[in-house]
Amino acid sequence: METSKYQSTSIYFLLLLVPLFWGGAFGASKHVVTEIPPMTAGTLRFGSAAIILLLLVIYRSEWSTEKLKRHWFGLTCMALTGIFLYNGLFFLVGLKYTSEVNGALIMATTPAFLTMGAVLFLNEKFNRRLGLGLFLSLSGVLIVIFKGIDTISSLSFNKGDLLFVGGLICWVIHGLIGKVVMRDVSSTFTTCITMLIGTILLAVFSIIEGGWIYVTTMSAQSWIEISYMSIFASVVAFLLWNEGIRRIGTSKSSIYMNLVPINAAWISVVLYGSTLTVHQVIGMFIVILGVYIATSNERHIIKNS
Repeated sequence: METSKYQSTSIYFLLLLVPLFWGGAFGASKHVVTEIPPMTAGTLRFGSAAIILLLLVIYRSEWSTEKLKRHWFGLTCMALTGIFLYNGLFFLVGLKYTSEVNGALIMATTPAFLTMGAVLFLNEKFNRRLGLGLFLSLSGVLIVIFKGIDTISSLSFNKGDLLFVGGLICWVIHGLIGKVVMRDVSSTFTTCITMLIGTILLAVFSIIEGGWIYVTTMSAQSWIEISYMSIFASVVAFLLWNEGIRRIGTSKSSIYMNLVPINAAWISVVLYGSTLTVHQVIGMFIVILGVYIATSNERHIIKNS
């Protein structure tokens, strides 16, 4: 009984690793696409991750042809929206045309739209605590990204911004479909299949893109960044993300997305010598408070069940 309670509660802490790894992926991706085209970079990232996941699924004896046949449409839609379109096309291509600030701002609205979709289509409950957590965490993100009201007027929407809007829509659809599919399929098997299908789609378009000739000239830094994105930002983060959606729901899991730009900020301080501003410190506190408020009600229920 105690073990079950611990496993149920631990997902809240493990989900903190997801925005940490995805936050680091912004800077890494921004650099990688300066050396190789987006589709090629996506193929390398998710192709490596798919191989690791396939070996893990086989090792755990989780491969199920029956479930694959039963949920092939949902899994394919997840691969199309979450791997190919969002991570392969909108995210990587978008970073070529817009800044991490604009991209992070647009993706920071994910929890609001995921919660709205989950309430409308998946019958998830909306309460004042969840609403307050959403409001606080999104407010904290806006403070960090805008660094004050004055910078709002300087933001402009370009091709990259529009691509991130498309990525936002795809990521929301991916999360909603995942909640339905993973009622019957494990998060590991789901992540494995979606990445395998997504990699095939990315590989086809990477050939059309003609970027493989640049792979041999990639710097050591880019190879390290690809390895980081494959193992941590793809395998570990996606497994935890899908498991979070399965265990605590789309709405509460999506709150953690607001920590992505926060982590991107402090990672840039540690790795690239950037300065942490007062606005970022204040925003970080508000985001963490929002995440705690939005998820504390369910943790209390689990603890006393």
